[in-house]
Amino acid sequence: MRYRKDKKGNDLSVLGYGCLRFTKKGGAIDLAKAEREVMAAIEAGVNYLDTAYIYTGSEAAVGEILERNRCRERVYLATKLPHYLIRSVEGAEKIFQEELRRLRTDHVDYYLLHMLTDAATWERLRGMGLERWLADKLAAGQIRNVGFSYHGHTASFRQLVDAYPWDLCQIQYNYVDVTAQAGVEGLRYAHQRGLPVVIMEPLRGGRLVGQLPAEARELLRQAGRSPAALGFTWLYDQPEVTTVLSGMNSLEMVAENVETASAAAPGCMSQEDRGLVEQVRAIIQRCSKVGCTGCGYCMPCPQGVDIPGTFRCYNAMYAESKKAGRRDYLRCTAARRNTASASQCVGCGKCEKHCPQSIAIRQELRQAVRELEPPLYKGLRGAVRLLGLW
Repeated sequence: MRYRKDKKGNDLSVLGYGCLRFTKKGGAIDLAKAEREVMAAIEAGVNYLDTAYIYTGSEAAVGEILERNRCRERVYLATKLPHYLIRSVEGAEKIFQEELRRLRTDHVDYYLLHMLTDAATWERLRGMGLERWLADKLAAGQIRNVGFSYHGHTASFRQLVDAYPWDLCQIQYNYVDVTAQAGVEGLRYAHQRGLPVVIMEPLRGGRLVGQLPAEARELLRQAGRSPAALGFTWLYDQPEVTTVLSGMNSLEMVAENVETASAAAPGCMSQEDRGLVEQVRAIIQRCSKVGCTGCGYCMPCPQGVDIPGTFRCYNAMYAESKKAGRRDYLRCTAARRNTASASQCVGCGKCEKHCPQSIAIRQELRQAVRELEPPLYKGLRGAVRLLGLW
């Protein structure tokens, strides 16, 4: 296993264990199976485990596995505060204490604000006293490092990076999402400011393995390259990346990812692999419906519509699967309180004046709404916001 430094000089394994996708059995986590997989990863040198309060059963499973195998001190634990569920620091304290009990530990190594999407939200949390609460937890050693996970825009990401002396951030990033969300620009911005970056969705929830267009799958087969290994290697090749999370749920997956990580030095990609990534990306883009590059020149929308995000999800319906695109769209429009559904577009045309691709944005948005907002969408969106499911 290879390691890269965090802000304080700690060695984090380049492969981290994302604990969201443990196999379920009878509606609950298959603990025995998860234990075999987690311990295989730890024995191979993985030392960064990522979970969250709202990952049903995950914190408790991780805590039991680590306690049973007496290996808490061999790993760095990262979990997250669902700030969208709290209204006071007392609420934060209640959730944090519950997380400590679930994890069977007296401290969290990396405590992230879950889905912090803009600086305005951080200012609201500061206003309720959360910054002082975090300072007290840091002083007491109950929290060792403070960070945030992110699903917003590049511009908002830069503002958020500069809003507090964070120890770490977590972004969605892969060879398809180069310009989406924080993107490569955000990755480099964080790195320039000495902020370690943890990568989530390196394979877009497995879709860059199991849901690639047939032409791309055939290209990889002919090249003798594993889709997963190619995606991870593309990330490891970049020195700005600290740790890449994988939601491993088989021993075979653990073994393959560990093997890939063993060669994970910046510059590890061959020219052939670089060219292969470009070919696969081109195929995915060719299967897309709208030629949006995610540059964001069309933003901000006066109505709050995330135009690049909408087109990304719309394209995913055809490059990956309809279910995947609609799920991402629900997350995009429901988890962000300040983001409107594409159906809220009033057709003002401001966006089209700034689009370097000359996309007929209003027309494409109308088509995207027909595909992305089926009859069940409104009810699901309301439920997600009400219950804080993301």
